[in-house]
Formats: sequence, C-alpha cells, structure tokens
Amino acid sequence: MPKKFIYHLQSIIILDMKKVGNHNSISGILAVGLALMLNFSLTSSAQTAPAAAPAPVAAAPAAAPAGGGDPVAGKALFNANCAACHKLDDKATGPALRGVAERRDKEWLYKWIHNSSEVIKSGDPTAVALFNEYNKAVMTAFPQLSNADIDNIIAYTSEPKPAPVKPAAGGGEGGAKVESGVSNNVIFGALAVVMAILVVMLYTVNRTLRKIAQNNGVEIPESTSGMSVWKAFAKNQFLVFVTSVFLILSAGYLFYGWSMQVGVDQGYAPVQPIHYSHRVHAGINKIDCKYCHSSARVSKNAGIPSLNVCMNCHKNISAVSDTTNTADYGKPFYDGEIQKLYDAVGWDKTAQKYTGVTKPVKWVRIHNLPDFAYFNHSQHVTVAGIECQTCHGPVETYEIMQQFSPLTMGWCIDCHRKTDVKMEGNDYYKKIHDELSKKYGVTKLTAAQMGGLECGKCHY
Repeated sequence: MPKKFIYHLQSIIILDMKKVGNHNSISGILAVGLALMLNFSLTSSAQTAPAAAPAPVAAAPAAAPAGGGDPVAGKALFNANCAACHKLDDKATGPALRGVAERRDKEWLYKWIHNSSEVIKSGDPTAVALFNEYNKAVMTAFPQLSNADIDNIIAYTSEPKPAPVKPAAGGGEGGAKVESGVSNNVIFGALAVVMAILVVMLYTVNRTLRKIAQNNGVEIPESTSGMSVWKAFAKNQFLVFVTSVFLILSAGYLFYGWSMQVGVDQGYAPVQPIHYSHRVHAGINKIDCKYCHSSARVSKNAGIPSLNVCMNCHKNISAVSDTTNTADYGKPFYDGEIQKLYDAVGWDKTAQKYTGVTKPVKWVRIHNLPDFAYFNHSQHVTVAGIECQTCHGPVETYEIMQQFSPLTMGWCIDCHRKTDVKMEGNDYYKKIHDELSKKYGVTKLTAAQMGGLECGKCHY
C-alpha cells in the first residue's frame, strides 16, 4: 500500500474528528491506530529483504580409477554380472565389493572371477575361507570376462562411497519441506484483527456521517418496518403447498442417496502394518501385478502375496534409491519399511541368513465382497483377459492402495452390458458365441448377452 495513501487516510480521519468534536473517542483512536499500523507494516515490509540463496557447494573431484580401468564401463559390467549376488557396501549372497582391490591381489581376482571352483580346489587358503564363510555357495564362473573387463569392474568398486544427501533445513524424515517464516495461525489471527478493525471503522464512519448531517441540518428518514416475510409466506397457501412438496421430495431423494451408499467403501485406503508402495513396485520398477498376486490367474481370489515373494527381490535390496523419494516419504522411511519385512521373515541382512524368528503381518483387507456375491478372478483375468486396472484403477500411481471401484451390483451389471467378450484365442466361448451371435444378429457379444445378467451367475 503506498505511503501517500496512508498519510491521506490519516489526514481525513483527523480532520473529521476536528469537525465533529470528541477528539478522545475510542472509535477515533482505533481509526488512527489502524492508519499507524498500516504505516508501520509498510515500513517493516520495505526494510525486510529476501534471504540470499546459499552458495552452491562444489562437487568433490572423483577419485582416479584403480589400475587404469574405466569405472563407467565397470558399472555396466557390475550391474550385468555381479549385482545379483553382490553389493558395493553391504553383504549379500557374496561379500561387499567396494575396495576389493585393497583386500585382494589383482592376479588372484582374475583367477577367482574366471573360475572360483578351480581356485578352491587348489587349496588356496583365502578362497577356502571365503567359500566356507558364505555357506559354501559356489560363485558363477565368468570366463567370458577379459582382464580388461575385470579392471573396469575393479575401477568401479574402487570409487569412494558418496556422501549421504542431507535433508534441507526444516525437512522431516519423509523429505525436505519448506517452512514459511510466519505460521498460518498468526496470519489468520492478523486477518481477524483487521476484519474487526474494519467493522469498527465502518461503524465510526456511519456515526460520523450522521453527526455531520445533523450539524448541517439534514434530516435522516427512519426506516419503517412492514409485514414480516414469514407472515406473508404463511398467508400464501400456494407457496406453502409447493414448498412442502419440494421439501418432501428433496428429503426422499437425499435419504435414497444416503441409503444406497451403505456398505460402499470406495476410496477406502487403510494404513498397512508394512508400507507397500504400488507406485514404486508396479510404477517405477514395472513389476507385473500377477507376479505378486499369482493366484489371480487360476483361483477365485487374488490372494495375499507371501512374504517369501517379497524376499525374492528384497534379499538383495535392503535400501531404496534416492529417486523413489516423494514430498511425504523419503529414503529413511522406505528403508525402515524394508527392515520391517526383514523382521517379519526373520532375515539377518548382516549375516545373510534366516534366524528362524518370524512375526506375522496383520494386513488390512481393502476389497471385501459380501458372502452372497460370487466373483472369480481367474474367469475375468485369464478367460476374459481383463486388465487389473479395469477394476482396481491406476494402481501403478498409488502410494497407498485404495478401493478404486464401488463394487456395487449396478457397477458389475453395467460392466457386463458394455464389455464385449474377447474371442481371440478363447475357445472356451467359441461355440456358444457363434450360436448367440446368429440369434442376436451381431458379430460381437457382450457378457450380458451371454448370460452375464442371470442371477445364478453371481448369487447361488
């Protein structure tokens, strides 16, 4: 707000007070106080300068590759040949490989990578001790890797460990969050005070104008009250009748809409004991839904995936990458959820073995049809070839799984009426499809035309 305007507002208020009198009135003091407050806020805001952005930190120079190898090519070779059993900084099926060139002789590494079994059979004490330490798991031989390829892998494993990324100031565990200088409560409180001052000012202006009018001999007519609106409405019988009918119909419509929502849990997204992100698994990593819910192909139920299915991958994945972070969930959160999985199955990631101590995971069911309704996943997934997203929505975008569809009877019937039966490679329905298509005179049949609306199909 410009300073000239504030000074002008102060002058107007003071002149009005001089004309009317009563210089010490409370309303006048409040009005002048408002102008002074606006002047003070303008001065303080003009003096406040935005904080300077922190200077960027220069990246540390990369270490020279060991042995003249190429760490970039070594990373590609490591991911293609070694990452299934090895990590750089943690034990997996095999030992951690960062800095392996400092612990082992290069010629010994050539022999070990080309054929570890021969090195063990030769009685090499280092090879025998390593073989026994890791439960006598035989390492895959890589005779196709040349010494230059191994040099590249060694160069990659010799790179220093990157420093952990620190969250920005004010950020929580789930990720960096920007905090404003003033809280919302202070802002709302200030707005409430300003509104109250405006009300007082309006009252003061109204009273001042009345006094000015009286001093100038202007008469202000008093408002006369007529018939009450409610009395006029009650005397009009037609309006009363129309209003009553409208209220009755509206109440019936609202009651019907409310009663039809009983038992409908669309949008239900409970918090699970272990946070499983479909966004990370089905979205970023492109894992097929039926890899985890394998029983959906052959069974009535999609089933709850066994934790052993999770361990197929997470035996070697104990931490997530920084690219999975969101504003609400960060790397420490995801790594903690993986540790919950390890605690449930009894997996010691340091010793790389099962402890035998397990804990049951009490998953919260999301989709729950009533007992009198029959639904077969295999009939829809395998026979009909319907994608999971048709009923469950874009699960590859869900951080927390939710019920996408209402799962009501009307929703199922509507789908049966609109969905054509897929006949490509589906001999199960071929004979009945040919007969009914001639009967209805169509080339494609919907599920409803093939008996999908019969009560006994879903209720038996």
